[in-house]
Amino acid sequence: MAKAASVKTKPNKRTAKKPTKGQEKNKPRVKKSKRAKTPGHGKGYDKKIIALVYDFDGTLSPRPMQEYAFLPKIGVDAGAFWAEANRISREEGADVLITYMHLMYQKAKAAGVVVNRDDLVAQGKDVEFYPGVEDWFKKVEDYATSVAGGDGVTLRHYLISSGLSEIVEGTSIYSKFHNVFASEYWFDAYELPYPKRVITDTGKTQYLFRINKGLEDMGESINEHMDEDLRPVPFANMIYFGDGDTDVPSMAVMRKNGGHAIAVHTPGGDDAKCVNLFKAGRVDFYAGADYRLGSDLYQRTCLLIDRIVADIRVREETWHMASRLK
Repeated sequence: MAKAASVKTKPNKRTAKKPTKGQEKNKPRVKKSKRAKTPGHGKGYDKKIIALVYDFDGTLSPRPMQEYAFLPKIGVDAGAFWAEANRISREEGADVLITYMHLMYQKAKAAGVVVNRDDLVAQGKDVEFYPGVEDWFKKVEDYATSVAGGDGVTLRHYLISSGLSEIVEGTSIYSKFHNVFASEYWFDAYELPYPKRVITDTGKTQYLFRINKGLEDMGESINEHMDEDLRPVPFANMIYFGDGDTDVPSMAVMRKNGGHAIAVHTPGGDDAKCVNLFKAGRVDFYAGADYRLGSDLYQRTCLLIDRIVADIRVREETWHMASRLK
């Protein structure tokens, strides 16, 4: 849940400041982005980035990432944990995501388990994925390469998740993403893990606009107006992958702005939620979360890539015609 010419991209890296005594080293994830050049100021049409954007829990992985290692380590039943988090959230009028992050620390402390960044990253290796996920990224990159045929199209993968960036970082697919936006702890605050970033269902949409505007550094404001022709990744070049109600705001923003969305469900499982999203016009397609070559999900994703590449070519030809008239 996230690369024709040179399609493969590498994840962003930043240089972390040296931690002071008693602080843990937090690996930064985003390098400061440069604003896109106005079309015509460069050597040619430059809106050729295709962005595949993924949710994580339920989209790439069958279960919430905390259920694979963290909750078993502290001896807490997953169902009971989420039920308690939801109950506390309702009773206290608190955000459910902040509540679950706080409850994780409380439960770990009660079990005598230290919560630190290195341990959460190590837990990423235990996260399981739907069939074909680990090979998916290269396969769709190869497909985009074959369709674009050397036209300079670049395909990037992005992750936007309310899960924990520390756990994501330890997974086998972390390096596949151009950028990862996820909830995160601040481990040197008040001598206990403290929510540094919390990405809610509606909050996810902010990151769609960050990708769209090329402002991926969290220190850059996205509120300032930016003309459409300055934005490096048009929504029309984007596909969002999600699994349910928590993804509706992102799907709605994507579709409203000319982008695309695909809903996934457990392979062979109940597809009612996806059907409802399709009927409501929230998604272009839905399919089982089978990421293997030849699956319905693969074929429908390729159809959208075909359309995006064709649209890029149409817009590029229009741009060239307009340029000759200046």
